[in-house]
Amino acid sequence: MKTGLFFDLRNPPRWQRPWADHYRGTLDLIAEAEERGADAVWLTEHHFTEDGYLPQPLTFAAAVAARTSRVRIGTGILLAALRHPRHTAEEAAVVDLVSGGRLELGIGAGFSRREYDAFGADLRRRYSLTDGAAAEIRRLLAEEVTPPPVQSPVPLWMGYQGPQGARRAGLLGTGLLSLDPRLLEPYTEALAEGGHLPSVARMGGLMDIIVADDPERAFQRILPHYAYQVNSYRRMGAVGPDAPRDLTLDEVAAGAAPKGGAPGLTVLTPQDAVQAVRKRTAGLPVEHVYFWASVAAMPDDLTQRHVDLLLSEVAPALRSGSA
Repeated sequence: MKTGLFFDLRNPPRWQRPWADHYRGTLDLIAEAEERGADAVWLTEHHFTEDGYLPQPLTFAAAVAARTSRVRIGTGILLAALRHPRHTAEEAAVVDLVSGGRLELGIGAGFSRREYDAFGADLRRRYSLTDGAAAEIRRLLAEEVTPPPVQSPVPLWMGYQGPQGARRAGLLGTGLLSLDPRLLEPYTEALAEGGHLPSVARMGGLMDIIVADDPERAFQRILPHYAYQVNSYRRMGAVGPDAPRDLTLDEVAAGAAPKGGAPGLTVLTPQDAVQAVRKRTAGLPVEHVYFWASVAAMPDDLTQRHVDLLLSEVAPALRSGSA
């Protein structure tokens, strides 16, 4: 099981830093994380956000590749239906070359009508478009792209959720970027149906955990940033001109766990984080787990301590199998 960090490069207006500094600081953090033993970094994609959510993950992946030498570099996920498959395949090949063969290409369908409309794609067909893009990208990388990637094949993942999404990934013979145990059966059944060996099965995904020495205190400091993140996703998924009402801090925190948390985010000690990861991944063919590096520009000291604890205590315990 490889342990990684997940970056969306959000830079919200309330806490905004100069953009060049923000990007430079993120690359510095990634280089430091590699030195501290991180196995992977994962990048994601969205468009039209006020906080500058990373819009071009493969471009940034090339910068990461140039600053690092060992970590795997993943996209979790790239919105493949918004690009021509050849464009994606060529960019992916360049990243794989620059990195010396470290790319993990995760693609997904997305959910924002505004994004699909802007790129001239039909949101109603997002799954069939994404399936088709995945198959064509894989073919191009194997047969036509010049110069070719280092890896043959480049690891391909589908960022699908739900049983039907798991089946789609299985039929394609890709990895599945989900840690939902309910998806293992439809995924592995579809792998067999698609003529793929059982050994092809691999899962990975995001753990919504921040690691801290004092989870309750850290959660209270992170809560405004997490509330911002939750509300931005709600607005992103809105259909039509009427954006949903923003949730209050209390509403976001509803159901908080005793050690600090809210639905979709938990702040834990290193020991509790290890147990949570092991419980969630038990019985699954998990290859990658990754954690938010920062939640919507949360305080630097919390980000640094989270990364420190994750890489010095949580990741070694997961590798060794110790508690």
